[in-house]
Amino acid sequence: MSAADTTAKAGTSEIDQRSIDTIRTLTIDAVQKANSGHAGAPLGLAPVAFTLWNRYLRYDPAHPHWPNRDRFVLSVGHASLLLYCLLHLAGVAEKDGGNAPAVGLEDIKRFRQLDSRTPGHPEYGFTTGVEVTTGPLGQGVANSVGMAMGGRFLGEHLAYGDRPLFDFNVYALCSDGDLMEGVSGEAASLAGHLRLANLCWIYDSNTVTIEGHTDLAFSEEVATRFLAYGWQVLRVADANDTDAVAHALETFLQSSDHPTLIIVNSVIGYGAPTKQGTPKAHSDALGPDEVKGAKRAYGWPEDAEFLVPDGVYDHFRRGIGARGAALRSEWLELVEEVKAGDAALAGQLATYLDGAMPEGWDADIPVFPADAKGLATRESSGKVLNALARRVPWLLGGSADLAPSNKTKLEGEEAGTLGPFTPGGRNIHFGVREHAMGSVVNGLGLVGLRAYGATFLVFSDYMRPPIRLAALMELPIFHVFTHDSIGVGEDGPTHQPVEHMLALRAIPGLLTFRPGDANEVAEVYRVIMRLKHQPAVLALSRQPLPTLDRQKYASAAGVAKGAYVLADAPDGKPDLILIGTGSEVQLCVGAYETLSAEGAKVRVVSMPSWDLFEQQDEAYRNSVLPPDVTARVAVEQGSVIGWDRYTGSAGTILGMHTFGSSAPLKDLLAKFGFTPEKVLEAARRQLARTTRA
Repeated sequence: MSAADTTAKAGTSEIDQRSIDTIRTLTIDAVQKANSGHAGAPLGLAPVAFTLWNRYLRYDPAHPHWPNRDRFVLSVGHASLLLYCLLHLAGVAEKDGGNAPAVGLEDIKRFRQLDSRTPGHPEYGFTTGVEVTTGPLGQGVANSVGMAMGGRFLGEHLAYGDRPLFDFNVYALCSDGDLMEGVSGEAASLAGHLRLANLCWIYDSNTVTIEGHTDLAFSEEVATRFLAYGWQVLRVADANDTDAVAHALETFLQSSDHPTLIIVNSVIGYGAPTKQGTPKAHSDALGPDEVKGAKRAYGWPEDAEFLVPDGVYDHFRRGIGARGAALRSEWLELVEEVKAGDAALAGQLATYLDGAMPEGWDADIPVFPADAKGLATRESSGKVLNALARRVPWLLGGSADLAPSNKTKLEGEEAGTLGPFTPGGRNIHFGVREHAMGSVVNGLGLVGLRAYGATFLVFSDYMRPPIRLAALMELPIFHVFTHDSIGVGEDGPTHQPVEHMLALRAIPGLLTFRPGDANEVAEVYRVIMRLKHQPAVLALSRQPLPTLDRQKYASAAGVAKGAYVLADAPDGKPDLILIGTGSEVQLCVGAYETLSAEGAKVRVVSMPSWDLFEQQDEAYRNSVLPPDVTARVAVEQGSVIGWDRYTGSAGTILGMHTFGSSAPLKDLLAKFGFTPEKVLEAARRQLARTTRA
């Protein structure tokens, strides 16, 4: 076996060392019992994590959801046992003020087993004390940037005189792999620009990845890179030197100008043979003989399993437990002062902590009058966003350098820019950093803010990992994706999304919307802002779309059910159903008007959200799309895959089968068949088919 040097340093007390080695031996036993998992990083980083948690982290284990707690992000998610052991030894409660542990000893024994609280990578919302779902390397550190931005934003907006109600720090433990991933570089660059002095990344520089030594692919000078980003860079030569770790953390806490990177040199622990005697990929199970050898090195009883020696629980209780309880008590005293001295601030704080919307939050959402010329849905989205921002003070976000195109800028002096010296601004300039933007927005959502990002729909490809993780974590964040079709025109196929709505619709738990006019946009926002456990995306047009006359057609309130009957046959019994989303709804309405004038019985269904429609009960879905009406045409400027669930095998789907082209919009619509004539042609074929039948 190779493992971290376990020699106690001068500043490490006997009980400190016993606590550190408890983390190590619990890890060894859990990986060995599961015959799966990664022991290496927990073995090497146990002294670092112990020092942070028991000496510095502002965290009350008895109340793990205390709003002003420091956040600890285990970006190196495969080292999950390090976090699980800390949660267990610190006595973190499953619920605030409760007695049941978030992670009991039995949970550690059931590491990586079905439905255990100790899955292979930490999962937010599944195990109390896990602040963010990590696993894909780079995501955790990028999330931590959003958390730190959110903490500073809250401190600026929720303050009693010169005393902020929020002043927490964010710590992220990361690996060589995290820093190789491009998203971490994007996020670090943004953090340096914003001077996030409440952010500390602890970099485990152990020079080992799955394929071998990092010099196979990674030879950059990380410290120099981060200095160039504008970070403070500190070094700890030996992860076992808890005094050096403590000194680095104290230096971070004294910094007021820059985020901090602490580079810690460690020796990763690992093992090859499993208990069956053969190597297992992606496992650090040591085998019985090496387990005993490791425990001898720690001065542990060789045959003891999952041993927590006397005094270890008490040591954590006297450290993080006592400190966290005192800090939380001080914070609660400040909250009581606020309640007595500033009723408006107290009410705002209570609403924010409840995750609720302020009273009258939707009062200013505009109703758009009928207009044949209309607005691009990106334009109406911008108007609705600003109406919401006036009422929801913790709504903030921005664009990946495309705010003028995405129409996401929040207007008014009170909105301002979130910058290095204006942490309370509500307009975030993410720069050309789509991947980091998605992760940062998740981090903002994790501290309770209603955050959004924006870019062109085609660039959602850059953001799929954080969008997927937002759905996995059930975060109510949202993204505004404009330029939603070949309507981009002359920019050509590199900028024209074809398969992107399909890709987004494939993510479980994500609500996708492609509204057809300005009033549908308004209703989409009413849905989104009420969400508490689901992320959402809007796909919006660059080109103007007619604003439908809602005295003639159905109310856009039907958006709340994902799809609704926009126009119908006089007797409500159609022979043909036309289904559209976004800019194609107008094509369906035009065909409806022509065919109805000819005496055909036609229904138009606007379907801005497949996902929301599928959540409705069968009775409603059948009322919109009656099973006995098989003549159907669906129209969308995107991939045809999936539309057959709504048209049936006999229906017609007008969509994209290739990439787009560079040309003026009218030429593109003609080339790819998105014209009134093509829709009418398809509709008449469907009607003729059913007539013959």
